[in-house]
Amino acid sequence: MTGPARPERVVDVYADVSCPFAHFSLRRFFERRRQAGAKHVRLRVHAWPLELANGEPLAAGKVADEIADLRAQVAGDLFDGFDPAAFPSSTIAILGTATLAYQHAVDIGEAFSLAIRDALFEQGRPVGAPDVLTEIAARFDLKVADPAAARAAVDADFAEGQRRGVTGSPYFIVDGSPFFCPTLDIERHGEHLSIDIDDAELDRFIDRALH
Repeated sequence: MTGPARPERVVDVYADVSCPFAHFSLRRFFERRRQAGAKHVRLRVHAWPLELANGEPLAAGKVADEIADLRAQVAGDLFDGFDPAAFPSSTIAILGTATLAYQHAVDIGEAFSLAIRDALFEQGRPVGAPDVLTEIAARFDLKVADPAAARAAVDADFAEGQRRGVTGSPYFIVDGSPFFCPTLDIERHGEHLSIDIDDAELDRFIDRALH
């Protein structure tokens, strides 16, 4: 016999599609959730557009350098298909569509948020191109948000994140407690990053999030 289903629990995270550290953290979160059998825990991915937070979009070359450091040090199993030429010049349309996907259901929003990051970082697809974004959205019976709706949804998430004290991507909030990029310990040394898995912080975060 199995026990009663556990009530659904939602963990918030603010992240940009273009952030490789968010992709790494989300993938590790989903893997730890699978290992724990915590299907009742869902991730609500809010838009945190770095082009608004930083005043300019991320540069493909900079992201490629960060990915090289990630792969060399902690993420040899990820980012294998990344193509800088496919990197989006803006993520507003992508984030807006992902944000509005949650209006259908949390699991749909979560799955779409993972799919667009996999397409960019693992498959090297230009997710900012309308035809590619439309094709990915159609897998989940979604439509790409029109520009006005996408911008309104992103602006609302961004403003909410600012009110909640979000400082970067990815920024998790569990029962009111913040966890900024809890899977990684990152330091810059010249042109490169020194990256380690922050086991203690990761375990503390996962324990709070999945139980």
